Amino acid sequence: MSEIQRLLTAAIEKINVEENRDNRPRYSIRFIRNHPGLFIAMYIGWFATLAVMLCSPVLKDSVWLLFVLFALLNGFFFFDVKPRYRYNDIDVLDLRVCYNGEWYNTRFAPASLIDAILASPRVAEHQKTQLQRMRLKKGELSFYDIYSLNYCATRAVNKPQTVALNRRC
Repeated sequence: MSEIQRLLTAAIEKINVEENRDNRPRYSIRFIRNHPGLFIAMYIGWFATLAVMLCSPVLKDSVWLLFVLFALLNGFFFFDVKPRYRYNDIDVLDLRVCYNGEWYNTRFAPASLIDAILASPRVAEHQKTQLQRMRLKKGELSFYDIYSLNYCATRAVNKPQTVALNRRC
């Protein structure tokens, strides 16, 4: 494990602890507070469906199914899940992106992480120089920006002839 990877992993774990990111569902009414109109529309739609089902001789016997589905859907909206951030999820595009998004592109790395990388004697000078250039150019750096430093350094060690061709580095 490289020094940048170790520091990134430690910063990610610190965020997970501070924000209670543990992939567990917790009771929350945040959906109702953020979208009260949608929540009311959902109830109106449910009552309209109930009225149609009760008036229909064919669907009258399956009203219990409507109640069960409604209870399950309401249960879904009253729970909130905070997904854990992981180093291995950076730059991975698969179904996990639907669950936790591309947090590594939208979330800025803390200044303490950048300072720790710049102060570390185990980080190469060219990586520190690149980090300072990125910091001057962009201002705030995302986790992906810092990950790309480590990615490019790893590729340079493993395949030095292809680094020049790789636009990402």
